[in-house]
Amino acid sequence: MKGPGKIIRTALSAGASAVILVCLAASFGVSKASRNKTVCNDVSVTIRDSLQSRFVSGKDILEYLDKGYGKTEGIPVNDLDLKEIEAVLDSQSAVLKSEAYCTKDGVLHIDVTQRKPLMRFQKGTKGFYADAHGYIFPMKTGKSSYVVVIDGEIPLHLENTDRGKATSGDERLWLEQMTELVEYMNGHQIWVNNIVQIHVEKNGDLILIPREGKERFIFGKPSGVEEKFSLMDCYYTGIVPVKGKDYYRTVDLRYDGQIICK
Repeated sequence: MKGPGKIIRTALSAGASAVILVCLAASFGVSKASRNKTVCNDVSVTIRDSLQSRFVSGKDILEYLDKGYGKTEGIPVNDLDLKEIEAVLDSQSAVLKSEAYCTKDGVLHIDVTQRKPLMRFQKGTKGFYADAHGYIFPMKTGKSSYVVVIDGEIPLHLENTDRGKATSGDERLWLEQMTELVEYMNGHQIWVNNIVQIHVEKNGDLILIPREGKERFIFGKPSGVEEKFSLMDCYYTGIVPVKGKDYYRTVDLRYDGQIICK
């Protein structure tokens, strides 16, 4: 049988717990009411990879937001559709991913990660980039990235492309092969520094154009990448020291284990 003292202590403990719960509920209610009254008073944009790429700026993001979503400042933060804001920004070709969130001081924060271009296609007056995933997106006036330029008879239907991936099987295969080629170059500093342009001939052969020298390397189709670059290395380390720089105008790499210079 419980003594009077124990009963009193139990009652006091239960009463204290009830008071704490009431206080917490009241605090939550005040906090929720306060948040409901908080309006968006500023928009803060962070471009996470601004040192690597400069395709979009904070000003661009604010313009996209204004045109695609509408007014945000002066709107209660609880009324902002953060998912829609992210969808509007993610639809922009140079934006890989955006994240929108509000803080209790009424600031709408937008963090943006840009697409990272791997190569640039120049077809007539049209310029397009492609990333390592085969996603093609148009160049924006005033924005550029230092990647290898590919021009000539590019077997991609870019004229009517706004953004997205190649649709036909042949186009996807060619783009995959070019991605492998450029990624191989990017993995070897000597080729990143030396090869600045790739020209596509009518028959599909690639001509690699170095930054320095008059040589034009006939690479052929975008296959056998490692072996062909190994032949190029042999040309620079074994032939140039003997014949001298600019002695040959064309260096043909299309034949297995052979270098044909003219």
